[in-house]
Amino acid sequence: MTTDELRELLSDTLDDYRLSRSEKRALSSRLEGVSLSEADLVLLQKVAFELAERAIDATNTGLVLEWLRDVAGVLRRSAAGDSNGHEASACFSPGDSCLNRITGLLRTAGDSVDICVFTITDDRITSEILDTHARKVAVRVITDNDKANDEGSDAGRLARAGISVRVDRTSNHMHHKFALFDDARLVTGSYNWTRSAAEYNEENLIVTGDPRLVGPFRQEFDKLWNCCDPF
Repeated sequence: MTTDELRELLSDTLDDYRLSRSEKRALSSRLEGVSLSEADLVLLQKVAFELAERAIDATNTGLVLEWLRDVAGVLRRSAAGDSNGHEASACFSPGDSCLNRITGLLRTAGDSVDICVFTITDDRITSEILDTHARKVAVRVITDNDKANDEGSDAGRLARAGISVRVDRTSNHMHHKFALFDDARLVTGSYNWTRSAAEYNEENLIVTGDPRLVGPFRQEFDKLWNCCDPF
């Protein structure tokens, strides 16, 4: 895609100051398979900023900034893709690598986030989940019924904020640790969403956009969601 083609495409989406789900898919599709360097990303972001600067006025500031945020998210996700257009990366702990990857994905989510994890106790992740929910992104959480009531668990805090939280109803543990972002990216691995995982444990986290993996995890989430009880 040339710079002029991108400018024309983005101009069309800016008419109503909203990057709809179908427009996000169209933009992602146009960028799929294109190997974007850091310089390419900077140039494309500059085009989006120029369009926003020309369109913004006292009556639409919030809408234009929201559009710009969504466009920047699509561009960043495209730049992170591998040669097949599918993101593939790995992080490890201890350290902040896994934490930063999760919070970064939450910040750039545009439509939906489905989280299925054994326990959530890291307030830094919880704060990003709450911010994502506040941006009107559809957030759902599945967690273990026993761990949800542990001291330090943030399940109740998320539920009180209006996020849909469900727990398994079996005597066994719901031990998954995965999340789906915009039905396009999967995060999974041993990493628990806890401070101890970031600071002390030897853990791993994999991020991929490969539909051969995203699809089965989507089916697993939906199956568990239908089998779990509201928290």
